Amino acid sequence: MNTKRYLFPIAFLLLGLSFLLNLSLGSVWIPFGEIVSGLFSSDWSKASWEQIILNYRLPKALVAICAGIGLSLSGLQMQTFFRNPLAGPFVLGISSGAGLGVAILMLAGSAFGFVLSGVNSWAIAFAGVLGAGLVLSAVSLVAWKVKDSMTLLIVGLMFGSAVSAVISVLSYFSGAEALKLFTVWSMGSLGALGWSQVGILGMLILIGCIPVFGSIKSYNALLLGEAYAKSMGIRTEKMRWLMIGSTGILAGGITAFCGPIAFIGIAVPHLARIVWKSSDHRILFPASALIGAILLLLCDAAGQLPGFASTLPINAVTSLVGAPIVIGLIMKRNFSRDF
Repeated sequence: MNTKRYLFPIAFLLLGLSFLLNLSLGSVWIPFGEIVSGLFSSDWSKASWEQIILNYRLPKALVAICAGIGLSLSGLQMQTFFRNPLAGPFVLGISSGAGLGVAILMLAGSAFGFVLSGVNSWAIAFAGVLGAGLVLSAVSLVAWKVKDSMTLLIVGLMFGSAVSAVISVLSYFSGAEALKLFTVWSMGSLGALGWSQVGILGMLILIGCIPVFGSIKSYNALLLGEAYAKSMGIRTEKMRWLMIGSTGILAGGITAFCGPIAFIGIAVPHLARIVWKSSDHRILFPASALIGAILLLLCDAAGQLPGFASTLPINAVTSLVGAPIVIGLIMKRNFSRDF
């Protein structure tokens, strides 16, 4: 117990260090002291450092924190709701819906022989949100008809497969330039957003987190099944809608603005369980949020390839980090003990 008492302060310290490291690394190394001095006193030694931090690295780091929190919390919700250790924030097909919206924007015109002009980051985000919203509406309609969570999981996976098939057809008939743009988007990016878009993403994450922390005690009862939760007086139908809505806002919003980001939502909740040695959601939700933010900041810092002008796609870095974590968990732990 004494060790657990210090875990959250240590996590907050690591979050601060990861944030500074993320701001420092890149094609140009900027010392920690210069960053702290510049952010708190606006006293920058070089004007170029001020432009790099304020216009590129700071909004990117804030996006990494928001995305890490949102994906981790939505992944934990889905693992609890479906009582499945490998469930993630995208099992309901919402991420695929966002991808479909972006694919229609980028690929449909090329596939049918005309070119769309004015495709910018705002248009991409709007198309992603619209696609995620449409799939979320379809999943909600199914959830209203279907009461079994396992059936809903299967239906969500089928939605994702069907949407992926439509995207494949559009990709097959589209031109090379449009296909390249969509491929780059599908690799994920944290650095393509301006300050206004960062603000909107932050609002979406805040809205998506409200249902989580507003009914946090009910999640513990769901670990033992819906029948047990009902016997404890939990309104499982209400919890189902809260989870679907929260996951849709979090995962759909992040995918729309940043593209798909793999493994964070699956791996981070298990890391939180291992580090804190607890299945209590009053601990797991803040722990997962902190680890998710730290991990995505570090993945983004690694993807910057310090000293080089090029960067790696964030989706590739998170997959390289997350896949060994999930494989190690499968080999070393019996997941059923946590669910």
